[in-house]
Amino acid sequence: MREYLKFYIDGQWVDPVELKTLDVINPATEAVVGKIALGGAADVDKAVKAARKAFPAWSQTSREERIEVLNRILAEYQKRFGDLATAVTEEMGAPASLAQRAQVPIGMGHLATAVEILKNFKFEEDRGPTMIVKEPIGVCGFITPWNWPLNQIVCKVAPAIATGCTMVLKPSEVAPFSGQIFAEIMQAAGVPAGVFNLVHGDGVGVGVPLSSHPEVDMVSFTGSTRAGIEVAKNAAPTVKRVAQELGGKSPNIVLDDEAMTKSVARGVASMMTNSGQSCNAPTRMLVPQKRMDEAIAAAKEAASQITVGDPNGNSQLGPVVSEVQFNKIQKLIQAGIDEGATLVVGGVGRPEGLDKGYFVKPTVFANVTNDMTIAKEEIFGPVLSILGYENLDQAITIGNDTEYGLAAYVNGADLAKAREVASKLRAGQVSINGGGGDMTAPFGGYKMSGNGREWGDYGFNEFLETKAVLGYAPKQAAE
Repeated sequence: MREYLKFYIDGQWVDPVELKTLDVINPATEAVVGKIALGGAADVDKAVKAARKAFPAWSQTSREERIEVLNRILAEYQKRFGDLATAVTEEMGAPASLAQRAQVPIGMGHLATAVEILKNFKFEEDRGPTMIVKEPIGVCGFITPWNWPLNQIVCKVAPAIATGCTMVLKPSEVAPFSGQIFAEIMQAAGVPAGVFNLVHGDGVGVGVPLSSHPEVDMVSFTGSTRAGIEVAKNAAPTVKRVAQELGGKSPNIVLDDEAMTKSVARGVASMMTNSGQSCNAPTRMLVPQKRMDEAIAAAKEAASQITVGDPNGNSQLGPVVSEVQFNKIQKLIQAGIDEGATLVVGGVGRPEGLDKGYFVKPTVFANVTNDMTIAKEEIFGPVLSILGYENLDQAITIGNDTEYGLAAYVNGADLAKAREVASKLRAGQVSINGGGGDMTAPFGGYKMSGNGREWGDYGFNEFLETKAVLGYAPKQAAE
């Protein structure tokens, strides 16, 4: 049983101003596996003031000093790899193999990428008599989700550290263990007091006072579009910068060619990863209408081979994160049935042989139309909708017919055609034929999927203000 009843503020583990606790549930067993303290406005204020106090000195550190700190964080992170993997599996149900292969390593990737970018990042640029300077924005508030907890923590913290910002982190209260260990890593790495602070809590208790705090200069939020709107409203009176990575309902356009059935199988596997709990999951698969039966057969075969069960075993899918999510997914699956979509595989209820835990059957619907609930709403579970198209222009129109625009996918043998389709999709990231793994590629969305970009050098820019110094003659002229 884990008990995390202190917050990390100003380089120390401190008691909450008022102790309130929350049980943490293992979604595979439904058992209580830990307890965290829930912070409030007074705790947030202490953390923000610590970050504010640390900012003047930290913002003036050299590039070399910040590289050294990032390398120390990476070294400590690597030491805690096993602890982090165990925590992620326990708190949000990711299979151990996924935690070790992706959930934990991606945090290392963001740290290593930040180091490489920082080595050559241009904070100053001569433009004739004017000097353009990029300076750290100040104190940042981070509100992160439970589905890829370390990814979302580190893709904010690493560039903030690199650019000279200080910060307060509120990890998800649903999956707080990995955030706690990350704070321990920051302490072990000798990050100066106040540069990084952590306060556990929920959205009302910590998220609201953090996003509205007048001494927070920027808030970066990852989560649902509904919650992101509230964060933006809370931030508006203090005119702070708001970066949001929100929901998605990403199209996957499968081209009409000899690779179609392979493309369908790949799309199913991609959709189901992490039990479908990824904001950029390819949840709407568009296939040629005339080949719908082929697509159904290929999708059924691929989905039927996916194993669901104990995340500490050999199963490919673990549970979804909570009872709330489980119930929401079940309602949406039922809505798909009620609205007339063809249930290819899966359906309501737990998979056979599982009577405990928030396990969901890998579910595929076909003959879906874009006005159905399952085609419009973000399900955030292992549920795929297959829609038909008559021609590529219609496929692109359907693909773009969503309030979201986080990601999109194109799969097919004709690369030139795939590139053409990709150019017409309104999304922040488009993947062709499974392309991915670029830690420097910007990540973020169009429309209701948010604003701003994370990852790589684009992520750095979110944490920088731009100053123009007029009359600043270039060094050559001064000499």
